[in-house]
Amino acid sequence: MRALTRAAASAATVLTLLLAGCSGGRDDATDAHGTVHLRFQSLAWQTESVAASKELVTEWNATHPDIQVEYVQGSWDSVHDQLLTSFEGDEAPDIIHDASDDLADFAYGGYLADLRTLLPDRLTEDIPQTSWSTTTFDGGVYGVPFLQEPKVLIANTKILKASGVRIPTADRPWSWEEFRQVTRELTGKGRYGVAWPLREPVSVTLNLGLSAGGQLFLRGEDGKVNLRFDEGDQVVPRTIHDQVTIDHSAARTALGMGGSDTLPGLFGGKYAMVPLGFAYRQQVVEQAPEGFEWSVLPAPAGSDGTAQGVSPQTLSVAEDSPHKKEAVEFLDFLLAPPNMVRLAKGDWMLPTGTEALADPALHTQDQGWATGTALAQKLRPAPAQSVRGYPEWKDKVATPALQEYYSGAIGLDELKDRLVGDGNRVLARYQR
Repeated sequence: MRALTRAAASAATVLTLLLAGCSGGRDDATDAHGTVHLRFQSLAWQTESVAASKELVTEWNATHPDIQVEYVQGSWDSVHDQLLTSFEGDEAPDIIHDASDDLADFAYGGYLADLRTLLPDRLTEDIPQTSWSTTTFDGGVYGVPFLQEPKVLIANTKILKASGVRIPTADRPWSWEEFRQVTRELTGKGRYGVAWPLREPVSVTLNLGLSAGGQLFLRGEDGKVNLRFDEGDQVVPRTIHDQVTIDHSAARTALGMGGSDTLPGLFGGKYAMVPLGFAYRQQVVEQAPEGFEWSVLPAPAGSDGTAQGVSPQTLSVAEDSPHKKEAVEFLDFLLAPPNMVRLAKGDWMLPTGTEALADPALHTQDQGWATGTALAQKLRPAPAQSVRGYPEWKDKVATPALQEYYSGAIGLDELKDRLVGDGNRVLARYQR
């Protein structure tokens, strides 16, 4: 989800964040009448999502006069640095919207409350353990995972039907080998079978790699993490590399693009398919020209079927909040099954809650909802979820190495040497 382009919204929110961080403080958490005041920083950015979040805050405030929640608009583009500054300045919001892959440093740094003794049984039992593991660090639970987003294939329906290729379903997805063959068949007459938007290639590669049994990060009995790059880890990068450099069925120019950048080419017939996050369906609905027919297909499957890694959106409570109990009461309301469905639909994502996921509104064929919900059972924590040093490895080692490999500048052996050799040296500094 965080891969979606939000640059247009970021500038407008920076001033809001600064003003929010400079006002409020902990001294006004309870007013003279005994009313508790909580600040909820939301990162909702799509119109429907913002509306749903604000409506739920209004509904809570109307029925809880003794606990009033202030909605504060945040931005995905700047949330990590903004939160770090607000934590250090004792100005953090009480309730924090973020993503699980951004929580580790805050959890280990003591900025987030351990929610184990605060969460109601209803909530802990409704969300599967695989989702809870994304927000668990050293045995503590530092966030409630509530929305998740599988990677899917957004396809031009007319092109696929005209080609005669087998249309995959969640029950019978393409294998990675079949996917490569299909993209060859769809290529020709100025059209590529697929466009891989890989401006940020690491999470896509790792998360889809789980389908082929890839792990990359292995934690030993001593608790230390080391990198490997075995056959299962190689399936996805080799497929992409070969599509670009051998088959020429994947557009080389798309490697430097973000997901939104590929949509005009999809609409115009330049690409038959684009692998995108599930939430991109909203952009397709809004931007596609009249008459454009599109389908949501499952990502290719490997030895572990359609397994994928995800980093769910999360809701946390600041450790310095004087009203943790009241904050968790609001979270319980916000994430009641009907409300979780409203948030999921507003963000075009999937809820983590079992009851919410079963809602019939999320199982319609319209706009690909049924395909997404069918994939939900195979979603797993992203491979690097709790690896200390992962951000440095990603930025300094993995991103440039994968970019060079996908473009054909280096081979598989060189990629392995850099991901593993250089990578283990980076991780070692964080595990002394």
